[in-house]
Amino acid sequence: MHVPDGFFNAPVSVAAGVAAAGAVAVSLRGARRELDERTAPLAGLVAAFVFAVQMLNFPVAAGTSGHLLGGALAAILVGPYTGVLCIAVVLLLQGVLFADGGLTALGVNITLMGVVTVVVAYALFRGLVKVLPGGVRTVPVAAFVAALVSVPAAAAGFTLLYAVGGTTDVPIGTVLTAMVGVHVLIGIGEALITAATVGAVIAVRPDLVHGARGLTAPLKLRVNGELVDAAPAARRTAAPAATAARPARSVRGVWAAGLGLALLLAGVVSFYASANPDGLEKVAADQGIDKKVEDHASADSPLADYGVGDIADARLSGGLAGVIGVGATIAVGSGVFWAVKRRRDEDAAPEAQRERAGV
Repeated sequence: MHVPDGFFNAPVSVAAGVAAAGAVAVSLRGARRELDERTAPLAGLVAAFVFAVQMLNFPVAAGTSGHLLGGALAAILVGPYTGVLCIAVVLLLQGVLFADGGLTALGVNITLMGVVTVVVAYALFRGLVKVLPGGVRTVPVAAFVAALVSVPAAAAGFTLLYAVGGTTDVPIGTVLTAMVGVHVLIGIGEALITAATVGAVIAVRPDLVHGARGLTAPLKLRVNGELVDAAPAARRTAAPAATAARPARSVRGVWAAGLGLALLLAGVVSFYASANPDGLEKVAADQGIDKKVEDHASADSPLADYGVGDIADARLSGGLAGVIGVGATIAVGSGVFWAVKRRRDEDAAPEAQRERAGV
């Protein structure tokens, strides 16, 4: 759902840009509470993984394809504030380097794909994990539902913005029906990818999933031959001892495996992605929304359309572009997230000094 230049008039584009900038500013501040030595490198990896999977368009209907939006996945894995930043980094690099998503529409894209999807998905996800039984085992189920709903929610958001400032005269009811209809189908693919990815991480390192925090199984004690839940006092007594006995686990293995998978998807598997237009492109062509679409400002980029200029072999060109994109995303994303973490550490240093001084 990468909106190109020309779909929206200037006032809506500017307003969406201001809203997106505000959301990024709030997320930069909120991410300080989510990022630490483990989650900062993982956040960069999540951004790179979202970039890679977005290259894998999958067929959803006759002549139509879809791809991951990624807001739900990022929010559940690394937190909602950090999730917004992950998607913003991906969209910025896609627009500047790959001519994917208009530069004047960057605010619209961040608002729809980064803010709407994250807010809707994470709010629904948190509600579901509170009411569903099973603790951490329910996280993939909640992730599936949250991701499924987030995609048509973004499509509805597009329609609302188009009703306010669309550049062509198209019946809004028709746009809403077409956009939400096709993006419900795309949402199923998004839900499957999100649930599978979250489930895979939980299977090996549930401590790294932001959305699974606080959902671990209660401590059990054997009483008269039967296992019963430990009393709160017993849990408090046992927790410090267990924490002291268990050193912090490294994230290097997960990071290396995730990066390898992202490179494989972007560099090799992307060649087999569906060539059909995605949901927004199909609806825009069918309904006449794209009558005033403008040429992309980065159309002459050597990486435009996810290919490397002057390389004739399509497989090599697309694969190399994907690898470059993953590398650029993880470099920029990791730089942003480490800077946010360092700012958090700087803010926490005076308070820690006062605590040590007994003030």
